Formats: sequence, C-alpha cells, structure tokens
Amino acid sequence: MDEFGEATRQAVEQFQRQRGLDVDGICDTQTWSALVEAGYHLGDRLLYLRTPMLRGDDVSDLQHRLGALGFDAGRVDGILGPDTEQALKDFQRNMALTTDGVCGRDTLAALARLRAPGHDTASVRMAHEREALRMASRHLADCRIVIGEAGGLAVLAAAVGRSLHEHGATVAVLHHPGHSDRATEANEFAADVYLGFTLDDERCCHPSYFSVPGFSSVGGERLAALIVEEVPPVIGSDPSPPEGTRQAILRETRMPAVTCRMGTPEHVVAHTAALAAAFARALHRWVQDPLDGT
Repeated sequence: MDEFGEATRQAVEQFQRQRGLDVDGICDTQTWSALVEAGYHLGDRLLYLRTPMLRGDDVSDLQHRLGALGFDAGRVDGILGPDTEQALKDFQRNMALTTDGVCGRDTLAALARLRAPGHDTASVRMAHEREALRMASRHLADCRIVIGEAGGLAVLAAAVGRSLHEHGATVAVLHHPGHSDRATEANEFAADVYLGFTLDDERCCHPSYFSVPGFSSVGGERLAALIVEEVPPVIGSDPSPPEGTRQAILRETRMPAVTCRMGTPEHVVAHTAALAAAFARALHRWVQDPLDGT
C-alpha cells in the first residue's frame, strides 16, 4: 500500500534542500510545483512567452545559456517572462534565425553549437544588478521599499515601515499570505528593495536571499549580511549566516529581496521597537553601500 512514511519524508527533505526551499518534509504547493518544474529538460517542449508564464528547469537552462552568451534573459529564475523572450529574439536575430521568440529545434541547435564545455554560465543579469546598485542613489529618501509579511507579524512590518518613512523613504507595507500576491504588488510598486517577515518556532533571525546555480542576487546577499549584523543582538539570538534560496517571494520579485524568519509573534511583539530600529539601520546601511564597497 502506498503511504507517506519516513523514507518519503526524507526524500522530500533532500529534494527541498537541493532546490533551496524551506526544508520541512512537507510536500506543499511550493514543493509540488518545484517537483513538476524539475521534470522539464531543455528540448522537451517549445518555450515561448505565454500567460501564465512557462516555468521549469528547461527555462532555467535556456536563461543560463543566453546569459552566458551575453544576452540578458533576466534572472535565472526558471520563469519565461518578457526579458527572456527579448533575449531569445536578440539571439535569434544574431544567428540569422526566424525571430519569433520561440525556442524550438533550430534555436536549440544554435545554442548547442555555441556552448563550449566548461563555459562560465554566470548570468549577465548579475553584472547588470551590480551596475544598477553601483549607480543608485545613496539617500534613503530616494528609495522605494516594500515591507511584507505572510501573517502574524503585521505589527513588526508596520513598525519597520513607519521607521523607514520617518527617515524619508517611500514605503509600502503588504499583508498577504500568498507569495505571488506580495511579489506582484512589490513589482507594480517598482520597489528598489523588498524585506519580508515570516514566523518561526524559535527565537531567531534567519535571513534568506535569492540564489540558484548561475545567479545570485548580489544586492539581496549584501542586505541579508547587514541584517545579521544588526538584528540578532536585539533579540539575544546567535547570528545565523544568510542563506541563498529560491523561495517563491524571492524568485518572483524583480528587485533585491530578503526574507527573515523571526520567531513567535509574542517574542517579536515584545521587541518590536528595537527590531524596527535594527531593520531600519540595516536598510539605511544597505542604501549607502549596497555592494560592500565593491
């Protein structure tokens, strides 16, 4: 008889760990979607811009290959959006192929011819993100910031938002349990940075930023490191190194983004004022130096 036993739970945890998801052994919607996406390999299907957007490891592979050749396909997020379509068209135009934005047999053959073994597949988008951060304003008053929470931490999110607003930033505070809802609103707000909070069972501050093989958000990683410096002393927890993950909210936002697991609501509420000040300091430092001096 088929059953979800210990061996299955361990297999789910191993998959979640490999995919940069929250490791809890539960095959929830996010894990199941990741399992489906992992089943696609480049060449299994035609890839093109549609609604809803195509998602899968085949899309990630396409983004890898285009980025390695200097065509900006956007983040290597496995989501075929307008940036990936435009990069695909640019590649096709350069290769004298039909410029239709459809990755089919001829386009795949051209990509295979140009892909050298051991070629560095780092996304050109990482360089673009780094350059955009280098050219950005160093004043908090010029920054558009989204603070989000998935439930249970509305007080903290509001307090951080007020603190940043008092320092001149333009702030939106989002209260949605759904990752995609918050990501869509953050993108529509044209935020420069996203900071989100989720609950945890223990006193902690575990920050995560978006990272997959071939792409890592340099701005998100820097903000996560600053949060580790500022926040744990406030709540009396040991610093936890930032973790690169592909959580849905980090994957779907278009700007540098960080999420923090924060502990129980009771503990967070007891330290709300100090936490709000600490997160505001981290964001202020990030705006002044989003690349750690590089």
